[in-house]
Amino acid sequence: MLLSLNFRVIGETLPAFWAGFVSTLSISLAGFAGALVIGIVACAMSIQRSRIVRAPAVAYVDVIRATPLLAQLYFLYFGLPIFGLNMPEVMIGIIALSINSGAYVSEIVRSGIMSIPRGQVEASAASGMTYWQQMRLIVLPQALRPMVSPLIGQGIVLVKDSSLLSLISVLELTRAGQTLAVDRFMPVEGLVTTAVGYLLMYYGLKLMAAAWMRVNRAPARH
Repeated sequence: MLLSLNFRVIGETLPAFWAGFVSTLSISLAGFAGALVIGIVACAMSIQRSRIVRAPAVAYVDVIRATPLLAQLYFLYFGLPIFGLNMPEVMIGIIALSINSGAYVSEIVRSGIMSIPRGQVEASAASGMTYWQQMRLIVLPQALRPMVSPLIGQGIVLVKDSSLLSLISVLELTRAGQTLAVDRFMPVEGLVTTAVGYLLMYYGLKLMAAAWMRVNRAPARH
């Protein structure tokens, strides 16, 4: 099958695929940054004792995880203009990715925090630390290590989910493949080149996760 591909046409359209590749990376990075902010805030609210503070965060996580990203994307794309909020398609896509991924990031962060022995938190409270001092000095530095690998995994999912933005005409990697399929009537070449682009990003993130695991498994030197 590979021998039957028209590599000349693929070569001619590589600039468009490169632009889509860069766009996908940029959108994914922006979406993941937004997801981190949303996830940390939602996690901070969900671990509070006050039900009034905790309930909105729990409802947000449940609703987002129970509905597909495509429905959320279309809701923002068609719903925001009704309220007078007209934004570029790219911005709507980044917001949708941030909101969707933020729910999963919230659970990852919460799991990392809950993995810290309760005795350490109680000891820090007994020593006179405030709640935020406990989180900053005791809990978060230890919780970060088990959180990194799942966060990278969520980043991989976000990169793949960004392909849905092609449905609202965002010029990213999948859209570049669709353009080749429509303009040149070469769907196989477009899909194969698009898949190669996603594979490159996937293995890049996978190498980052593997490097992190090696660093954290390395024995301490004295």
